[in-house]
Amino acid sequence: MTAIKTTCAYCGVGCGIRATVTGDRQVRIEGDPDHPANRGKLCSKGTHLGETVGLEGRLLTPMIGKRRASWDKALDLVAKRFRDTIAQHGPDSVAFYVSGQLLTEDYYLANKLMKGFIGSANIDTNSRLCMSSAVAGHTRAFGEDIVPATYEDIDAADLIVLVGSNTAWCHPIIYQRIRARCDAGAKLVVIDPRRTETAEQADLHLALRPGSDVALMNGALAWARAAGVVDADFLTASVTTPEDFWTTLDEGSDLWSVAKTCDVAPADLRRFYELFAATPRTVTLFSQGINQSTTGTDQVNAILNLHLATGRIGKPGAAPFSITGQPNAMGGREVGGLASTLAAHMDFAPENRARVQRFWAAPTIAPKPGLKAVDLFRELGQGRIKALWIMATNPAVSMPDAGAVREALAACPFVVVSDVIAETDSSAHAHVRLPAAAWGEKDGTVTNSDRTISRQRALFPPPGDAKPDWWIIKEVGRRMGWKTAFAYDRPAEIWREHCRLSHYENDGSRLFALPGQSSAGNADYDAMQPFRWGGTPFADGHFPTADGRARLVTVTQKPLPAPLRDWPLTLNTGRYRDHWHTMTRTGLAPKLARHREEPLVEVHPDDATRLNLTDGGLARVGTPQGTSLYRVSVSTGQRPGELFVPIHWTDRTATGGRTGLLPRPLTDPYSGQPGFKRTPASIAAVATRWRGFVILSGEANATPDCLWATRVAVPGGWLWEVAGDGDPAALDALLPRGQRIEATDPARGSRRVAVIADDQLAAVLFVTERGELPSRDWLIAQLSAPQVAPTILAGRAPGAQVDRGAIVCACFDIGVRTIVAAIRDQQLADVAAIGAALGAGTNCGSCRPALARLLTEAQEPAHAHG
Repeated sequence: MTAIKTTCAYCGVGCGIRATVTGDRQVRIEGDPDHPANRGKLCSKGTHLGETVGLEGRLLTPMIGKRRASWDKALDLVAKRFRDTIAQHGPDSVAFYVSGQLLTEDYYLANKLMKGFIGSANIDTNSRLCMSSAVAGHTRAFGEDIVPATYEDIDAADLIVLVGSNTAWCHPIIYQRIRARCDAGAKLVVIDPRRTETAEQADLHLALRPGSDVALMNGALAWARAAGVVDADFLTASVTTPEDFWTTLDEGSDLWSVAKTCDVAPADLRRFYELFAATPRTVTLFSQGINQSTTGTDQVNAILNLHLATGRIGKPGAAPFSITGQPNAMGGREVGGLASTLAAHMDFAPENRARVQRFWAAPTIAPKPGLKAVDLFRELGQGRIKALWIMATNPAVSMPDAGAVREALAACPFVVVSDVIAETDSSAHAHVRLPAAAWGEKDGTVTNSDRTISRQRALFPPPGDAKPDWWIIKEVGRRMGWKTAFAYDRPAEIWREHCRLSHYENDGSRLFALPGQSSAGNADYDAMQPFRWGGTPFADGHFPTADGRARLVTVTQKPLPAPLRDWPLTLNTGRYRDHWHTMTRTGLAPKLARHREEPLVEVHPDDATRLNLTDGGLARVGTPQGTSLYRVSVSTGQRPGELFVPIHWTDRTATGGRTGLLPRPLTDPYSGQPGFKRTPASIAAVATRWRGFVILSGEANATPDCLWATRVAVPGGWLWEVAGDGDPAALDALLPRGQRIEATDPARGSRRVAVIADDQLAAVLFVTERGELPSRDWLIAQLSAPQVAPTILAGRAPGAQVDRGAIVCACFDIGVRTIVAAIRDQQLADVAAIGAALGAGTNCGSCRPALARLLTEAQEPAHAHG
């Protein structure tokens, strides 16, 4: 049982993993202590990757319509339909929509096929939804999409500024690095409308008004200039400053005007500005809160302006740092995965088009940038895109105005979906489904947020007829008539070609280049160790522009609209700690699923009181695009007038929580990235007559026929939380066959059913109108019990029971009641003591802010009593 070194399947941190196969579709996961990104640490999602490698729900054979097909028939059909569509309507009538889940080799071939051989740039990626504003901002300022920072810069910083990033949840390993630096004396400032777990442990939290980031950063630069910390020598030598830059900056950038625009206390704003001015070694990390905006590129450039003007770039511990959301968003950027770029960090300038066409020996080359994601699906809906290939993503859930996206997919004459999952919201509209290899089954490379390239290696052979994405793409290319150009036998060949293109006719004008890798043999590729390209960008003050100088970009704060009469609230969207995208992977891991079992809408207490919303009740969130149902969570971490909902739930996992239905399809004018963070919205309470849950040892026979139903994996089966106002007897359709025992309580409107099959518990159904429902934990454990307990309908074992409460530490499955009891009984005084007593917080660390909050809450009664 030799450990295989690979990389994690989740976020852009790019953590190294040591994976040891222990049986059929079984693997032990450990952090790789030799990997520079994580140095042996893993977050909760990475820790539990071993729970997600089973074959539940997998697509294992090609499908044409509802029928199984051979690879030859499916690929021949895809090639023919694309060929015929291009012949009849031209190359711009077809499109690919791909994903940051692809490996670099997959990404490279998809772009080569579309841009160099089909001859259209209508290939975009779901990375457009998360970091394309960073790409546009980097290109405007630096001349190339370069992230000028590394994780080691965090280790060297004296001030760390997090902007629009709940790092403790979304990038926990980076957050551990931040906390370690703060423990050594660095200061942490968090800029986020929400008081997140990350903000709770900051030295300063600025809960600014959504969309006011340009004002905040312009104000910081104006303050820095007044304080004399603008680096005039660096500006003179290395930066071009527009004539109107400083005069435009000064307009409305005084402390009081910025405080009013951002809706933050002037004293807090002053403290941030003074900290920044006094701390040369500052790293500013930014993520979706900056990028996912209709002014995202300007917000990025406001941050870059601040660092360029103060010379805080290209130096240890001083850099702006875009942290990416997906495991290979960066690799996609390197191969031209976005519709707005060509391969190897080239744009569509005539000399670049000619260069790439020469290198590929391609019959044509895309003449101009293609359709960005939102425009692509709009054109699909209007009938101008007639054939679409979706790879490794689920746009029917993740795109803004997802209802319109579904309508567009339903109307498209030919839709192909390559995926690992058989049934998704998007594949429901596919004419052809192609089974792709999953994480743990494919080989290739990925690039993380700090430009480190790592290998992802296969642990298992692909199941059934599943194939790697690069193989599927090259087979379609060959069947479309380009056999020589797509004659690859292994990903190492694609990697070498990608590396050769990166330095082909590259005289240093592009920093992205991998010359040392282009001659690596297959054995070298197999043994590849993580490495970072680009060294320390801009350390010499030289930038990849025509004159070698960076650019300050004049950006101004756009007016923030007043609340609308029918949509008076502002809707923000984002991620939960232990879930990922649309949960096709994390939804299989019981320990991850229990952290947030249902999609919640977080509401400030004042709004909840005013709108008659009850904590734990249901509410319908509406926007001009649609409505969706959520469980209410009243939270002081929300700003009044604002709502927060997660992005993860789909029609496969819930009857509500479809967040993609709600945002507007409005985009940033430079990057094309949609604005998910600031949607006009309304909310209203929804009453139900009954509520309950269903626990099943297998998949349900049907989707629950009720108003509210959400599904999560639990050990040994599945848990459905349900509520409604119709007849709860409809839930019986979920239950499997077997011996039934049942109890009813008419006074409380309660009904409890257990189903026993082969002397083991197969299912329970608990419903009540006015009574209490038992904890689910004991009942879930009975799915694997050797015999059915006589108290099964009581929902608990005989005698007193310990309820561990909601899971706080997913790594070690530790609940809130267990932690609170340990704090009380063992008189634990800090987070480290909790870790020593229980283990909580000692692995990924993403629960440490929650542990600190529990400590504070436990100490408050004692302080109040004293």
